[in-house]
Amino acid sequence: MPTRKAPIAFGGWMCLLGLLFLLMPAAHVPVRIAAGVSAAAAIAAGLRRNRPHDRIGWHLLMVAVVLSALGTAAFGAPDWATGPVPELGVFGTVLIIAAYGLLAAVLLIFIRRRTGGARDRAALLDALTVTSGVTLLAWTFVLGPRLQDGGTLHGSMLAAIAFPVGDLLCLGVLTRLLTAAGRKPASAGLLGAGLVAMLIGDVGYELMLLNGGTLALAGLGRLALYAAAGLAALHPSMNELSRPMPAPPIETSRARLVLLGCASMIAPAILLAKMYSEPSRTIVAALSAVTFLLVLVRMADIMSSHRLALARERALRQASAALVSASDAEQVIVAVRTAVDDLLPADVPHGVVLGLAIAEPPSGDAAAQAAADRQAGTAARLVPTRDIDWAVGVRLTHFHMALRCPLVLRDRPTGDPLVGVLHVGAPTWALPGLQRSIEVLAGQAALAIERIGLNQEVVRRNSEVYFRTLVQNTSDVILIVDEADRIRYASPSARAVFGADPTNFGLTQVIATEDHQRLMSVLSAVRAGASVPREDFRAIKDLLLEMDCRDLRADRTVAGLVITLRDVTERRRLERELTHQAFHDGLTGLANRVLFADRLQHALARAARDGSVVGVLFIDLDDFKIVNDTLGHAVGDQLLIAVAERISGALRADDTAARLGGDEFACLIENVWDPNAVEDTAQRILTALGEPVPADGGQTLYAVASIGITTTPEADTADELLRQADLALYVAKGAGKNQWRRYQKHLHDAMVQRLELRSALDHAVNEGHFLLQYQPIVDLTNDEPVGFEALVRWQHPSQGVIAPASFIEVAEESGLIVPIGRWVLDQALHTVAQWRRVLPRVRQPYVSVNVSVRQFRESGFVDQVLQSLEYAGVPPHALMLEITETLLVGDHETIWQDLAALREHGVRVAIDDFGTGYSSLGYLRQRPIDVVKIDKMFIDGMVESEQQLALVDGIISLAQSQGLTVIAEGIEDPEHRDLLARLGCPLGQGFLFSSPVDGTAAIGQMTSLLAA
Repeated sequence: MPTRKAPIAFGGWMCLLGLLFLLMPAAHVPVRIAAGVSAAAAIAAGLRRNRPHDRIGWHLLMVAVVLSALGTAAFGAPDWATGPVPELGVFGTVLIIAAYGLLAAVLLIFIRRRTGGARDRAALLDALTVTSGVTLLAWTFVLGPRLQDGGTLHGSMLAAIAFPVGDLLCLGVLTRLLTAAGRKPASAGLLGAGLVAMLIGDVGYELMLLNGGTLALAGLGRLALYAAAGLAALHPSMNELSRPMPAPPIETSRARLVLLGCASMIAPAILLAKMYSEPSRTIVAALSAVTFLLVLVRMADIMSSHRLALARERALRQASAALVSASDAEQVIVAVRTAVDDLLPADVPHGVVLGLAIAEPPSGDAAAQAAADRQAGTAARLVPTRDIDWAVGVRLTHFHMALRCPLVLRDRPTGDPLVGVLHVGAPTWALPGLQRSIEVLAGQAALAIERIGLNQEVVRRNSEVYFRTLVQNTSDVILIVDEADRIRYASPSARAVFGADPTNFGLTQVIATEDHQRLMSVLSAVRAGASVPREDFRAIKDLLLEMDCRDLRADRTVAGLVITLRDVTERRRLERELTHQAFHDGLTGLANRVLFADRLQHALARAARDGSVVGVLFIDLDDFKIVNDTLGHAVGDQLLIAVAERISGALRADDTAARLGGDEFACLIENVWDPNAVEDTAQRILTALGEPVPADGGQTLYAVASIGITTTPEADTADELLRQADLALYVAKGAGKNQWRRYQKHLHDAMVQRLELRSALDHAVNEGHFLLQYQPIVDLTNDEPVGFEALVRWQHPSQGVIAPASFIEVAEESGLIVPIGRWVLDQALHTVAQWRRVLPRVRQPYVSVNVSVRQFRESGFVDQVLQSLEYAGVPPHALMLEITETLLVGDHETIWQDLAALREHGVRVAIDDFGTGYSSLGYLRQRPIDVVKIDKMFIDGMVESEQQLALVDGIISLAQSQGLTVIAEGIEDPEHRDLLARLGCPLGQGFLFSSPVDGTAAIGQMTSLLAA
């Protein structure tokens, strides 16, 4: 049950029981038992929910509630119950008395747990006072009359006495719990309210027995106790009753004073009530009460004064801590103002002015006042605001009187004992009580100011020693030069720099002759008050010194120019080296990309002014990676250095050669007027690179390069020139090795189209804009299909169906061929699986899928193919993978290993477009291949060319001799089919049999053949 619903439900249930108790007198016994059991159950639920640290008190409370409920039920049992068991009432009395004892024990346990066993004499006396007063009331109006009416003591009389005594015992312990220091939890308030309700109910019960009345109303007090006990246990604060709480300092509050006063007035009140009929005794009682009230008022004043004294003591302690940590006079003033704010009540207006003594001696009235302050010491005195110095009085004009307290240190080691004066302005009635506190505060402030002054003096002296040590030991040379430029002082480091002490020498004698004129200009500017930046001067012994000059002629301790010289010879050399490294290539010594871009910007700016032509060449070595991989990086570096020398040798003095990185170089051609001169430079570079390059170990290397050219007529910005040269280099490399190409605009347009195609293809891969078509592979003897080649098509949203020839190359370059190939494989296997479920086993075709080299380079390709076969439910022999002929002559051992692994599982491998790559049939014996597909260009010329026919016949014969199956591609004429069949070619495909169709049309072709 949620946290709030449980107490609400329990409270509602107890209210219902109370209503039944009032309305049905005959049900008192079961209602009391039900209320006690319900309260015990609520306490148990509270223990499970809140899990207090100490449960003993709550367990005892549960027992006390049950005993009380059973005791009251037995004590008030009807006659039909007490007849058979006369001792039932006595038994109930014993249970009720035991319940009182347990309730008191519960409260004592809570007191001990809350206070941690600490003794609180004041709280104990307060509880005894209240209990004593209430006991007097009980004796006067309950116990006394009961004993007078009862005569001799008997069982019911003892019960009548024991119940009020038990109530008084619980009240005393409850008062002790509630008057303990610390915050009172809500559960304590609930429990206290229940006990008070029980006390009121018991007293009412006794009074109604004496005077007559409805006893049912008095019985509600017990029900209230049970409800309060259950609610206290269900409240989350019940944990705090059994947990030690840190007690704040005990101060008698006004509420406690009123409580004690009321308790103390009980006796006079009873006396007045009893003696109302005797006037003389009434006067005595009234005077006694007045006297006691006056004593209480006086005690309240004493407590208020004590509280104020404690507050001021606390404020002075805080001020002392703030003054000890103050590091300057401003912090001292802030601490004093804060202290005065705390010393006065919050609603009292006031002003604080702390004046500190100055070094200059006062005169006139100020001197007389200072003498009086020294004589008075730190004694504070009340003075009219108009008699205070005007600089202070103007800040205190709102007040007629002010406290003036000098800050005097009579045992001050040096200087005037008067440190300053503290003025506090406030209403006149508030100042006398503040006097002693202000004197203490002024003494603390004087000590703080003196401490700060001494600390500053120590710091100053330590600083002088520190800086003297620095000057004596610094590596910089510090010189003091007089008006005649003569060195009047030189720091000890000058001997190490110049080889001798330059004191009494002229400054020009330690500076190189070529810098004398510049030195004189700097000294004149400094003497004229100008700010001169640091400059480097050459000195004797080939030193380079950085000079900083300051004019301190107005300083009597210096009276000259202070010149600081620092040896920066080595630093400047390193800076030059770092600058060179930052703008040059570390291997070849050519300009790097940064310097090349900077010089290109300057060249374009000059060309814009004089109309000259600027050319940019991008140079890339062909097959440089092979040199690195076969001969090593050391030989590759030798080749790069030789290339850099030859490129530089082919350029003019105005041109710039740069290495952009790796095997990429660039040249900047400027100050030419004919763009053809740039092309001539490119040809010179190719000629220079054509010469062999000798390498270590007697090896001879050849540097073959491709060059891209562009000039300013084509572009007028650095970025555009670089982009055009890069594009021209791309075209040159595509045209073959050892060539140059010049930028042409249509190259840019083609590149843009290629980039757009790549972007659209990437979108198509993500969106799945592809479809598969299938072209049958037929048996040339009967034209029946035995398999189908899966051909991918791009379903472009605006251009329609695009053939693979338009996008496969871009897909290969971008790597998109990998996800496309994966989709083609999965889709083709899914389609052939559907075919195999429809067609009879003997007529089930296989599917042939083209695979790219990049797919094999992806890790796990073999596992991917096998997983696709297993997922589609297609046997491996129903799949044939087609690879390009270029794999036969390249170094692709890893790919062939993967193909061999697939063949072991039953997947067949075919060489597509055989004959276009000029590979030898001898390679077929070395590779795991099952099928050879003859390219269409051989088929087209068979009829017209005997040579072409012989070539096709040779391919078929050699392939069959090696156990390979031959498929002829591109058959479009019946004559070609018949000729191939006579040559022994078993299979073929082409438009003669069918154009590529979708999967549904393909299965339709096969089912129609079955029907025929």
